[in-house]
Amino acid sequence: MKILIIQQKMIGDVLASSILFEAIKHQYPDAELHYLINTHTFPVVDQNPYIDKIQFFTPEHENSKLKLFKLAKQLRKENYDVIIDVYSKLSSNLITLLSKAKIRISIDKSRNKLLYTNLYKHKAKADTNAGLAIENRLQLLQPINIDSSKIVRPKIYLTKEEESAAKAFLESNNIDTNKPLYMIGVLGSGSNKTYPFDYMASVIDTIVTTQPESQILFNYIPKQEADAKAILNLCASKTQDNVHFNVFGKSLRDFLAITQHCDALIGNEGGAINMAKALSIPTFTIFSPWIKKEAWNMFDDGIKHVSVHLKDYNKQPYIDIKHPKELKSKAFDLYLKFKPSLFEEGLVKFLERLQA
Repeated sequence: MKILIIQQKMIGDVLASSILFEAIKHQYPDAELHYLINTHTFPVVDQNPYIDKIQFFTPEHENSKLKLFKLAKQLRKENYDVIIDVYSKLSSNLITLLSKAKIRISIDKSRNKLLYTNLYKHKAKADTNAGLAIENRLQLLQPINIDSSKIVRPKIYLTKEEESAAKAFLESNNIDTNKPLYMIGVLGSGSNKTYPFDYMASVIDTIVTTQPESQILFNYIPKQEADAKAILNLCASKTQDNVHFNVFGKSLRDFLAITQHCDALIGNEGGAINMAKALSIPTFTIFSPWIKKEAWNMFDDGIKHVSVHLKDYNKQPYIDIKHPKELKSKAFDLYLKFKPSLFEEGLVKFLERLQA
């Protein structure tokens, strides 16, 4: 059996869908499994032992209908038996349409009923703490007789060389891996998914006040340096002394290897949080007020993985709201209501458990 799984979009999505490969290989160890992903997301599935081949969806394919058509024709030659299209975008619809796959599985978007042999609607409520992002993906395996109730966790695979190099890098920058080390997700993927700068500074202050020996790393990319610096400048002077601002990975794999040596990742919900969970690193996640927490609070248990959302403390803005995206335009005002004092006690208890 030869299967193509298509997952476009962001790193967190690609990582979440990687669970399908492990589930399939356990049931069908001889199956040949290919993964079609955006080029920039490859680092989170590099070294994954359950994926036989990576197919890349490049920016050129996005910007050129001709190149997209050529990609679809190229994939048709693979003679896939099964296609699992996780998000059912127009580009993946074309690839599915031109394929020879007898079994074509995706989510139900009404407009795609004629393209797929099996369609599934997203569940409204998760049955386990795996969360909807995981459970909705696993149900896509039912047409090939895989039990979707058997939960699989996303995993990232680092080499021993990567881990050793990261430790040497940290030590060369005067970081003691025997003392508390925290990676802070100071910025989200956009302004409406980023905790207000002064509030984030207060969160970091709480960490250092609770554990004065804490060593703090900031997760940011070069184009975000000015914003990350602005958050640093809002921190108390004592906190600033504990922040190793210029210590960060030069690549995504470097970031992953550094995170592997951290005691926890704390900060905005997004790809970094999901990657930390896939490395089995504890997380404390601050959700944007308009994001549906139930969809992406994967494996939260209130102990090793904790998440907070405005709705946990103030349900008033969510009354009569059918979908959280209705609040997207009001993200800034909602964030102002989401003061650090609301979850400070929970953060302190989380930190204390880590060092117990």
